[in-house]
Amino acid sequence: MLYWLGVVGFALTILISVSLHEAGHMITAKRFGMKVTRYFVGFGPTIFSFRRGETEYGLKAIPLGGFCKIVGMTPQDDDVEPADQPRAMWRFPVWKRTIVMSAGSITHFLLALAAAWVVAFTLGLPNTSYPTTVAQEATQKAYIVVGDCAWISIPADGRACTPGDAGSITGPAYAAGLRTGDLITKVGATPIANYGDLTTAIRALPAGKIPFEFVRDGVTQTVDVPLATAERKPLTDDDSGPVSKVSVAGISWADVGVPTTIKYNPGTAVGGTFDYGWFIVENTFKALGRIPEKVPALWHSLTGSERDPDTPISVVGATRLGGEAIEHGVPELFLNIFITLNIFIGIFNLLPLLPLDGGHIAIAWFERLRSLLYARLRKPDPGRVDYYKLMPITYAVILIGGAFTLLTVTADIVNPIQIFR
Repeated sequence: MLYWLGVVGFALTILISVSLHEAGHMITAKRFGMKVTRYFVGFGPTIFSFRRGETEYGLKAIPLGGFCKIVGMTPQDDDVEPADQPRAMWRFPVWKRTIVMSAGSITHFLLALAAAWVVAFTLGLPNTSYPTTVAQEATQKAYIVVGDCAWISIPADGRACTPGDAGSITGPAYAAGLRTGDLITKVGATPIANYGDLTTAIRALPAGKIPFEFVRDGVTQTVDVPLATAERKPLTDDDSGPVSKVSVAGISWADVGVPTTIKYNPGTAVGGTFDYGWFIVENTFKALGRIPEKVPALWHSLTGSERDPDTPISVVGATRLGGEAIEHGVPELFLNIFITLNIFIGIFNLLPLLPLDGGHIAIAWFERLRSLLYARLRKPDPGRVDYYKLMPITYAVILIGGAFTLLTVTADIVNPIQIFR
């Protein structure tokens, strides 16, 4: 029951977000004197509508978004009445058209910032400095997690090691008396400043007993750790690279003293909100750049392979995750997905591609800069861009975007990412 409440709740938040996106276009267009004839929530058959002034407002049957109709978005629009020609959008200064077209994305950003600010002083925001990669972990203090079992050779199935498994050994660090939460300060004669120093020092030493200096409960102690030889890949996030024989101690990095979330007061939450927002912006651009390489993994997830949690998700997948978050009593995850999705939609919509808003903005500024250049060269103004000539590119973007959307939606239905298993 809680799962479905979360699903419905998340779907409603997205519908409201998209509706406010269109409201951003409508309100700014009206403020500048452009004519807006229609504003609807949803698509398909009309459930009800009413007219106020020159605009028809209404609700349609399929709750998958919304739209507003601004008269004369392009010079090629052939449905502009003669009386409305002076108010056609394309006739307005480029800066006004830029504000109108970007207002939808700005609305998403404002929604994300408002939600993040509230989360910051109620539930706490994710710590953007929390290490999530091997390189970031390497810079942290050498607090350790100690395992009582270690593999001599890497198993093909990647499962966890349990004592007594064939090909496993008793964890050397565990056998020596080291425990989770200990801070390693020296290995042999090598001082250890961070976890990267620790792994480098261990792998550079021969197998056998090596003195480890560590701090536990404020007391410095030393134990001899019987390093073992095992097969390991280079320390990378994707475990890429050839296997080689190195010394191991059966330990990993522990996040002692590194909080995963930070709670603020209403004042300090402002800085925390912008810090978290910028963190999402940076990672959104990184995710957009990785989309092509993730398509094969998405396709394989439809043919029985395990779903890579780092693959893109659709609104369907995000909605399912929102349901899981509520079901398992983690409202902060629900809200963080909402924040991230709004920032992603806002950025994606500003990409300079038709039919996205960013494509219209790019064309408007191309026209303006081209006119300035021709004026400087004392040549006649070449006029407006012919949108009909750009239709093949537009159709290609729609086709590729539609295919990718269909792929992600299908993957989110038949093989969804699940945070809680």
